[in-house]
Amino acid sequence: MNTFNHIPSREDVSTNNQAIFDNLKKAVGFVPNLYATYAHSDTALENYLNFANAKTSLSAKEKEVVNLAVSQVNDCLYCLSAHTAIGKMNGFTDAQILELRAGYSSVNNKLDALAKLAKNITENRGKTDEAVLENFFNAGYTKGNLIDTIALVGDKTISNYIHSTTQVPVDFPVAQPLELETI
Repeated sequence: MNTFNHIPSREDVSTNNQAIFDNLKKAVGFVPNLYATYAHSDTALENYLNFANAKTSLSAKEKEVVNLAVSQVNDCLYCLSAHTAIGKMNGFTDAQILELRAGYSSVNNKLDALAKLAKNITENRGKTDEAVLENFFNAGYTKGNLIDTIALVGDKTISNYIHSTTQVPVDFPVAQPLELETI
């Protein structure tokens, strides 16, 4: 039973969501299917975008580290595909993206600590391993960075769960399967 086989178009959504669709089309060039799916609700899309675009102590590159690691743990092909494209726009190579999805970085110790933390938080549903947390702080991150990372894990998990539940079609180049050994 697939109750989400129709992706809402601009004409199908509330006036508020129509304005958001217009802004997304200007900024991104299209309305991603996952965002359109949020628009089944009159409030969820705006709430999610406000949360996702809120100020954070993490750089755009660091956010992608978290997005990739979390989406891999949650096995969300949509978000893996979208964040692979965004990761490339942020300067990551294909090989680096695969490592980050696996929860590590062989080229940057700080991003390695962040990827390991994001993976561990997600796998353990917030019961973070103390050694992973200590490694995160030893890499130069702060308690504020920790809170922002946890918030980002939550942000990405929301989208992962929406896609996993609705199975809306992926409208980004599909991410390749992960074949690296995970740490």
